[in-house]
Amino acid sequence: MTQAADLVCTNGRVYTPDSRRARPEDPLAESPAAVAVRNGEIVRIGPSNEVRFLEGVETTVVDLDGSVLLPGFVDAHTHLDVLGQQQEEADLSDCDSPAACLDRLEDRRTETEGWVVGFGYDESRWDGSYLTRDQLDSVSADRPVVAFREDLHVASVNSVVLDRHADAMPPENVETADGEQTGVLVEEALTVLRDRLRPEPERMREYLLAAQEYAHSKGVTAVHDMVRHSHAPRVYRELDTAGELTLRVRLNYWADHLDAVLETGLRTNHGSDRVEMGAIKTYADGSIGGRTARLSEPYADGEGRGEWVTPPEELADLAGQIDSAGLQFAVHAIGDEAIDAVVERLDATDGDRHRIEHAEVLTDSLIDRLAAGEHVVSAQPNFLKWAREGGLYDQRLGEGLRRQTNRFGTLADRGVRLAFGSDCMPLDPLFGIEQAVTAPEPTQQLDVSQAVDAYTVGGAYAGFAEDRRGSIEPGKQGDFVALDGSPWETDSISGLGVDLTVVDGEIVFDSR
Repeated sequence: MTQAADLVCTNGRVYTPDSRRARPEDPLAESPAAVAVRNGEIVRIGPSNEVRFLEGVETTVVDLDGSVLLPGFVDAHTHLDVLGQQQEEADLSDCDSPAACLDRLEDRRTETEGWVVGFGYDESRWDGSYLTRDQLDSVSADRPVVAFREDLHVASVNSVVLDRHADAMPPENVETADGEQTGVLVEEALTVLRDRLRPEPERMREYLLAAQEYAHSKGVTAVHDMVRHSHAPRVYRELDTAGELTLRVRLNYWADHLDAVLETGLRTNHGSDRVEMGAIKTYADGSIGGRTARLSEPYADGEGRGEWVTPPEELADLAGQIDSAGLQFAVHAIGDEAIDAVVERLDATDGDRHRIEHAEVLTDSLIDRLAAGEHVVSAQPNFLKWAREGGLYDQRLGEGLRRQTNRFGTLADRGVRLAFGSDCMPLDPLFGIEQAVTAPEPTQQLDVSQAVDAYTVGGAYAGFAEDRRGSIEPGKQGDFVALDGSPWETDSISGLGVDLTVVDGEIVFDSR
């Protein structure tokens, strides 16, 4: 007797590897189909009348009513603790003026005690000027106020923060004008803020649960989370043990943790089906928004070519140590000079699937080298929001370099492995897919199928999990997202709604 399925989704337009191969331009199943999941594994795909025999008394049956069923999105670069804080603290991500940011921070001041914290401001939405101490002093003259820029490489603080903590910060990372501190901090100066604001385990639990709920509402079923000096790994494992973790989480530990990882014997890919060890991560350089990404030529709107967060000689030592230990290495590199240094160091290793995070400014020679290697480019298509004429890339880089940013189309054509993530700017795969499909330069553009694949099987591949997730086919995990329309048939991919998110055959989000 055939065992009943736990979940049967009927009457859906299903995106499968077979349908993609059969109809590249219209890759959804030709007729409504059903998918059955048993014990977390896909056991059957086919016409509804051929799958419904797997229905039993306790089977959950979902009529998709024509919804589009895609593999669950794998966000290959997140900071879920920050996303959770953004849900709980002041969310500045949609503020289109300094005044709007100050209003949000003032509202938060009235709701809390101690530090007043906001996340996600983007000065390119107004005149390009960072928030300053003078502006934040208007929020509070006696309590610390901090507003983190969207990229987390820049923060703006008030006079209280500077008076109490500036002496502990590297002077070169504390901006001054006419000999006075402006309240703008970059790179390592932010470490002091993170130390003061690090949430205790119970608060971290609240943040991660809030982030998990948000991620599922966007169709995300798995994340590669970048963790540093926080209780997040402990809390993830506690949630997993308690049966409260519905996301699949791959932990990429900062290089600060390398000694502890080696001492405790952690290894890449070790863990449960909900929490596993990923890569060791470090920064090569900073960000374009902070003018700290390391470029081969000066910034168009400022002095210098950016900075090294980890100098090339240290990168070489790290790469050798990490690779020798059999660990995956993930290196943040944004400017072309930083990417060049990282590729050189990774090429000297024997390891499999080392990752370059972001890889925003790509010259032709860099693409040639990436195409010749086996490294994964873990990139953020949502950053293309800055690639339009007159946008942040134009301001910081000038038109020439702006056209060489985020060249996903060229990378895909050359066979480079792409894994898409959001960096939580914002965490929204449909927005990222839309940005890649509508990118301003042909070298940046992907078709819909390529972009969907980078956000599904591409992320799975970057996490050594392409045999388990990333596509809808028998034997793989029952992780899906149902959309209320087709990304192949709309002019507004980001406007599509998520009807349903399923992890391991369990419904974790339902908006119907």
